[in-house]
Amino acid sequence: MVTGIYFFLLKKKEYELVYAGKERKEDIIAETMAVPLQEIKTFGKSEDSWTNKLIFGDNLQILKEIYNDQRGKNLLDTKDKIRLIYIDPPFATKQDFMKDGEKVYQDKVIGAEFLEFLRERLILAKEILADDGSLYIHLDGKKGHYVKILLDEIFGENNFIREIIWDRMNPSGGKAAAENWIHAHDTVFYYTKNSNDKIFNKEYEPYSEEYIEERFIHKDANGRYRLQGSDNRKQYLSESKGKAVTSVWGIPDINVMATERLDYPTQKPEVILERIVKASSNKGDIVMDFFAGSGTTLSVAEKLDRKWIGCDCGKFAIYTIQKRILNITESKDLDDKENGYGKEYKPFTLYNAGLYDYKKIKELPWEKYRDFALNLFEVRDEKHKVSGIEIDGYRGNDNTIVFNHEKHKSVVLDYGYIDDLHKHVGSKIGDKFFIIAPAGHVDFLEDYVERGKTRYYILRIPYSIINELHNRDFENIKQPADEKDVNNTVESVGFDFIHPPEVECLYKSDKKNFPINITHFMSKIRSKNPQKYANFETLSMVMVDYNYNGEVFDLDKTYFAEGLKNDHYKIVFDKSMIDKKMMIIYMDIFGNEKREVKQVSDFK
Repeated sequence: MVTGIYFFLLKKKEYELVYAGKERKEDIIAETMAVPLQEIKTFGKSEDSWTNKLIFGDNLQILKEIYNDQRGKNLLDTKDKIRLIYIDPPFATKQDFMKDGEKVYQDKVIGAEFLEFLRERLILAKEILADDGSLYIHLDGKKGHYVKILLDEIFGENNFIREIIWDRMNPSGGKAAAENWIHAHDTVFYYTKNSNDKIFNKEYEPYSEEYIEERFIHKDANGRYRLQGSDNRKQYLSESKGKAVTSVWGIPDINVMATERLDYPTQKPEVILERIVKASSNKGDIVMDFFAGSGTTLSVAEKLDRKWIGCDCGKFAIYTIQKRILNITESKDLDDKENGYGKEYKPFTLYNAGLYDYKKIKELPWEKYRDFALNLFEVRDEKHKVSGIEIDGYRGNDNTIVFNHEKHKSVVLDYGYIDDLHKHVGSKIGDKFFIIAPAGHVDFLEDYVERGKTRYYILRIPYSIINELHNRDFENIKQPADEKDVNNTVESVGFDFIHPPEVECLYKSDKKNFPINITHFMSKIRSKNPQKYANFETLSMVMVDYNYNGEVFDLDKTYFAEGLKNDHYKIVFDKSMIDKKMMIIYMDIFGNEKREVKQVSDFK
């Protein structure tokens, strides 16, 4: 693996960052697989067609889906409306490990792999931004200098506006004990899509008392403080906007007692996002964060009357954000930090992207099912006929049909079906023909059947993506089993369908507590070459809502698998924590959930 900066003459670039595995922009856009968004639940009622969007899935595939949608039907209503993207990526996430008896650090995703991981997403982020849109990317010293060069390549060096330094102001005791310079700042790079056409609302902060005493020392006849200087340069303190904000932001990190603290790793203060959102967007604009984490960007955007889109590949993040937005009325007000926000949340919709509930798909009306199926397998919706047979569109340049299981409920796709199809179209098509169909309507096991010079591919729903078609094996998004891995960079290839794990528990009761003993946890993975897992091997976490209201899961506590292992897979609740009933979500590392609702009487 080679990473380096190479200087050489090019027609368009004087220099660029060169590293192993760096792909052409055109190939990234063309070859990244889009995945449709499956609506899971809408919270609240919208007065118009827009609802804010919280999306679980790989952000690269989500970005490609938005990219395609903007160039197609624009069903998501984001075209020319995403005015601000803020991201706080995982900085090439670290993980502890032991070596020679000492704790050292190693990047989870290192060097060139991390840079290309981020570059792919930045390329698509620029494509979906409005022409007057801006991007802010939050980094530390580990990879910031490399990412700056990538940003210059992607956005253009002339569209680099500012390097912002966040001075945390309160390094912890551990950092203060460092033997070198105490690390107390992060870097935020600010770019626009077009430096000549950007939104920027200049911001001011109140003058300090020292500044006022130094500069505003003269009073006029009416007792108003006037800026020191000649009479023809009068400026009154009451009329001043304050001191213009510079590129160095002295903002304390979130302390352990702060009301906004969620105990989510890498959570950033709302004040930082308030400054960015106010400066580079207006009311009604869409603000996007595709490394949404604890949801700070989304919460601030909502409070400032912006629309928002948040994406994350972690279920822990999704449930944290869901709780944060649903309870936003109890959070602090941005303008008056001493008071609560006091307003109800605006409607938002939760989506899955890449991991789907097949039962919900089958319940869709036919036209919506057809749209989902075409989108799932990246088929262009272009109806046409070949030898009188209606074709739904093209996958690449190849004809594709969506088998209408509603219209032909008793029909099964067997070899005879393929023979009849080939007899009609075989002489007028190429070497590939695709048929999208429910797995239950397919009578053979092969992924394709050859007839003459043509392969008839069966794209089954539900079924993991066929590897041969994408030159990469299917990969699931992996959920963490330990809290320190929450922000690991993960990505998926293709899509999969939800398979709830097998879970067996003993629900007990004693004088003070409700203990739960998990005795069996096994994932049910549908695959051609299924891997065998030991008991508990695929457990990621257990999440609990102590007082489930029967409608919405409101996350109260998360137990990660590594901690549960140390406790012999036993969870103990104090009886006072549960009122009537609770919901428990047992999650595997593939994002599949087993949900249980338990009442007090179930603990015996």
